[in-house]
Amino acid sequence: MWILLGIVSLVGLGIYDILKKQSLNDNAVLPVLFFSTVASALLFLPPWIMSMTVKGFDQYPNFYIPSGNFQFHIHILIKTFIVISSWILSYMALKNLPISIVSPIRATGPVWTLIGAITIFGESLSTLQWIGMTIALVFFYIFSSAGKSEGIHFRSNKWVWFIMLATLIGTFSTLYDKYLIGLYNRVAIQAYFSFYQVPVMAIVLGVFWYPKRKELTKFTWRNTIPWIGIVLVLGDFAYFYALSYEESLVSILSLLRRSSVIISFGVGAIIFKEKNKRKKALILLGIIAGIYLIMLGS
Repeated sequence: MWILLGIVSLVGLGIYDILKKQSLNDNAVLPVLFFSTVASALLFLPPWIMSMTVKGFDQYPNFYIPSGNFQFHIHILIKTFIVISSWILSYMALKNLPISIVSPIRATGPVWTLIGAITIFGESLSTLQWIGMTIALVFFYIFSSAGKSEGIHFRSNKWVWFIMLATLIGTFSTLYDKYLIGLYNRVAIQAYFSFYQVPVMAIVLGVFWYPKRKELTKFTWRNTIPWIGIVLVLGDFAYFYALSYEESLVSILSLLRRSSVIISFGVGAIIFKEKNKRKKALILLGIIAGIYLIMLGS
């Protein structure tokens, strides 16, 4: 079941990447990120109010949001700062790089997650899972070479470094999620994270964008912006649900989530008319083969 939930999260993240790219084209990064976080927080507001006011609402575990103690809220604030720093870096990179280059770099995250999962949580994979993971990661690495033919040099391009740093921070966030799931209610983690990211992003917006807004890229409202937050919530809901299973492996879930490149490439190649579609499509077949073996091994 947790594998299927991981695939649902994969689909959600693929759509999320496309919505981000569509929203960020010739647009200011920080306002887009801020308004998308507002949308995700508003999605959790009704169940939070009902959890606080309606007696017996806790019988609906997929919607009930407990208040949590002081330690819980400190942990969620830490998660908020980690995720937002990763988001800002990745959004800026996505604005300046093709989606079919950003997505594969982000997809290398499972390598670091696998190392962390084995070292910290003592996870172990079956033989078939190891084979599938290795195949997928090799093709993720090959995918990065596709950027050279598009004039993108990985060593000297600062946006590439931005997305690499965002990936490492995101890996730490993934491992931190696994730790939090073992301590707290999964819906509460996602809900309060959505709430806290709004004031944090408001501060970032006020300090780094608003005073210089006339000198920077103009912000234009697009109807895809709130859907970024909504689709991310749905994808993360499936992800946290999957993590709540005792037998779930964060290393596998991380790979599945990053395999959203399959969707973002397929749609992105058509909508954004990106280059080298045939070469990237062949590499994606290798990634899909790796995922298939992981599913068989599970």
